[in-house]
Amino acid sequence: MGQKLKIAGWISIGAMAGALTTVQLQAVARGGLTPLPLEELQQLAAVFGMIKSDYVEPVDEKKLIGDAISGMVSSLDPHSAYFDKKSFKEFREGTSGRFVGVGIEISQEDGLVKVVSPIEGSPADRAGLKPNDLITRIDDTAVKGLSLNDAVKKMRGEPKSKVVLTIFRKDESRTFPVSIIREEIKTQSVRSKVIEPGYAWIRLSQFQERTVDDFVTKLEQIYKQEPNLKGLVLDLRNDPGGLLDAAVAVSSAFLPQNVTVVSTNGQLEESKFTYKAAPEFYQRRSGMDPLKRLPAALKTVPLIVLVNEGSASASEIVAGALQDHKRAVIMGTQTFGKGSVQTVRPLGPDTGIKLTTARYYTPSGKSIQARGIVPDVLVDDTADGSPFAALRTREADLEKHLNSGQGAEVKDVNREKAREEAMKRLDEEARKTPEQRRPPELGSDKDFQLAQAINKLKGKPVLVSKTALVEAKNEKKDN
Repeated sequence: MGQKLKIAGWISIGAMAGALTTVQLQAVARGGLTPLPLEELQQLAAVFGMIKSDYVEPVDEKKLIGDAISGMVSSLDPHSAYFDKKSFKEFREGTSGRFVGVGIEISQEDGLVKVVSPIEGSPADRAGLKPNDLITRIDDTAVKGLSLNDAVKKMRGEPKSKVVLTIFRKDESRTFPVSIIREEIKTQSVRSKVIEPGYAWIRLSQFQERTVDDFVTKLEQIYKQEPNLKGLVLDLRNDPGGLLDAAVAVSSAFLPQNVTVVSTNGQLEESKFTYKAAPEFYQRRSGMDPLKRLPAALKTVPLIVLVNEGSASASEIVAGALQDHKRAVIMGTQTFGKGSVQTVRPLGPDTGIKLTTARYYTPSGKSIQARGIVPDVLVDDTADGSPFAALRTREADLEKHLNSGQGAEVKDVNREKAREEAMKRLDEEARKTPEQRRPPELGSDKDFQLAQAINKLKGKPVLVSKTALVEAKNEKKDN
C-alpha cells in the first residue's frame, strides 16, 4: 500500500521542471497518458521569460519556479503543500516527533498564524502561549502575507537561538512580544495515569512514528498498576492527527481482528483502499506487531473517547472507527472535520509535494471531511458551558476546503449567532487575570470533561450540554 501521511499542522502550503517551451503534448501520469494544456503552459513559460528579462532586478530562477509550484499546489486546498529542501526535512522531523523550534501546532487565520495548541512541555508552552493566540510578527518580519510554510521556516532554527514572537490575544484585546529560546522538541505524544482505583486515562496528543510503541508501554504500565481495570478514557482532545498507520494501530488495539477501521477513496486506484484491524495494515518494517504485548482484556474494557474541535484527521479516524463498531462511547464536542488523505510524492532527492489524494470514510461509509465526528454524548468544556466554542476554527471554516463529497454543505445559522454571543463575552473575559483565564490542564482533577467520562464509566449521571445537543441535531438534519 502507498504510504499516506498527514502532517500534524505545523507545516502547510505549497515545479515545473524542465523547459516549458519544449514540453511534450502528453504527460505520463499514474493513471496513464494524460493530455497537457499546452497553450496555458506556453503562457506560463512566457510569463517566466518576461519576469526573468524585464523585472526591475535579477531574479533567482529556482526560487521563481519553486514559488510557482508552491502557488499551484497550495491553491488546491489548505493541506496540499510544496516542500523545498528545508521544509521537506522539517516535515520528516515533524512526523518523527523531533525538530528544533518553539513547539506549537499552527494554522492560518486572516493571513496571520494562529496557535492551535502549544506542544506540551515545549518552550512555547512554558512561555505561556495559548490556543487561538495570533502571531503577527516573527522577529522583525510581519506575518501578514507569509505562507504558513514560510512562517514555520522563520520559527525554526538552531538549538539555543532566540526568536521573538509578537502575539495578539483576542480575549485580552492586547498585543505583546514573547521571547522564546528554540530547542529540540521531543514530543511526548502519549501520557497516562490511573485516575482512581479501577479507572485510568490515556492521552494521545499526536500520532507519530513512536506513538504506537509509547501507547503500548503506557497501557502495560496501567495494567500493571490496575490488573482488573474497570474503565478506560482515551483522550484525543486537541490531537491534530499525524500518521495514518498509527491511527489504524490504536484503533486495532480495541477492535476485533480484521474489522474495517477506515477506508479511503480518490481518483487513483491505489487511493481506493480499506484499512483493517490487522498487523499488515499498521506494522512497520521490523515485522513485529507492537500490539501483541497488550493484555486481552483491553478488547473488552469499557471505553470512553474524549474529543473536541481540536481533534482532527487521525484522531477522527480512531473516534469514527470505535463509534461505528460500538466499541466506545464518544464524548465531548464535535471534531474538526479534517477527513482527507495527503500523500507525499518526491520530486527529487530532497524536495516533494504533499498532495490531497483521497477522502477518509468511517466503517459505516460516512465522510469525515468538513463534517467531523459528532459525539454520542455532548459535554461542555466546563461546568459553566463552552462559551467560546463557537469561535474555534473547524475544517469547514478554512478557505478552499475540500467538501465532504456526500451532499452540499449548509451553513449553520445557530452557530453564526453563537459566534456573535461569544464575541460579546470576550469583553467580560478580558477583565479576568491571566491565571483565571488559563484553562484547566487536561487530565487534572479540574478537567470537567474527564470527570464526566469517569461518571459515565461508573454509571453515574453526566452533565450533558444542552447547547451542543441542539447543534448536533441541526448538523445531522442538514446532512
